[in-house]
Amino acid sequence: MSIDPQAQRLLDLAAQGRRPQYETLTPVEARAQYDAASAGVQGDPPVPFETREIEIPGPGGALPARVYRATDDAALPLLVFFHGGGYVFGSLNSHDAACRHLCVEAECIVVSIDYRLAPEHRFPAAVDDAWAATRWISDHAAALGGDPARLAVGGDSAGGNLAAVVCQLAKAEGAPGIVFQLLIYPGTDLSLSLPSHKKFGEGYLLTSNLIDWFMDHYFAPGSDRTDPRASPLFAEDCAGLPPALILSAGYDPLQDEDRAYVEKLGAAGVPVLYSHYEGMLHGFITMPGFLDKAREALSECAGALRTAFETPTA
Repeated sequence: MSIDPQAQRLLDLAAQGRRPQYETLTPVEARAQYDAASAGVQGDPPVPFETREIEIPGPGGALPARVYRATDDAALPLLVFFHGGGYVFGSLNSHDAACRHLCVEAECIVVSIDYRLAPEHRFPAAVDDAWAATRWISDHAAALGGDPARLAVGGDSAGGNLAAVVCQLAKAEGAPGIVFQLLIYPGTDLSLSLPSHKKFGEGYLLTSNLIDWFMDHYFAPGSDRTDPRASPLFAEDCAGLPPALILSAGYDPLQDEDRAYVEKLGAAGVPVLYSHYEGMLHGFITMPGFLDKAREALSECAGALRTAFETPTA
């Protein structure tokens, strides 16, 4: 399948624009540029019943978080959401529209986490923050108006990686109980070893140069990128992990590792749905104001969450 016409239009506009490449900027400059670019493609998302800011205790200090509540009903299911951005940029604001769609359409509480970013905080700081936030939300679900028995985790790209790792940590610890993992084009192999990294490494927004820039900021020299806390594809045993929906994009360097994780979970007996958006680019779900497929994908994600929240747990 050829690239989606709306995605091609996005590439054309990016080529015509005057914004510098992210990897030529400082991390602080890149964060500002990414948030500004995100604001232009989020569109007019649905409005939750309530949105508020909170802070969650983290290992390095308080973690800002944004809570989206679909209704005033008691004991709503919860989704802990981790934004993408290569562990270097991304924010509560860059993924605001996606969280609003998921909240309203899945009829749940979404808690979006502003974890620490690299290079100021290298691996495993983001993992530690994601794990601490998930445990805190589980422990304080009732105070948030949520149901701790219906807790899901999710995210896109780097955030999808963190969600997958949190599920593995929860399995190892035996808690908290997580009923579903929503992994949107997640990074699962940060050794960058699979063929799609070369095939789609140029010309489709997420370039090989940008990925290398992310990795150089995220990892200290000499780090083991196959550590399962960094690359969940390398976990020895995935049996017993929560059911998953994994989305991938056809013009995305990460698609081979996404498919590999689908196969690994399936081989371990984990119920896993796989949805491949052939004509799309990495990052597309943050662009519902520009891409029809972004809205379609967010609705698919919300539908999978609703089904998981309605499924009785053992």
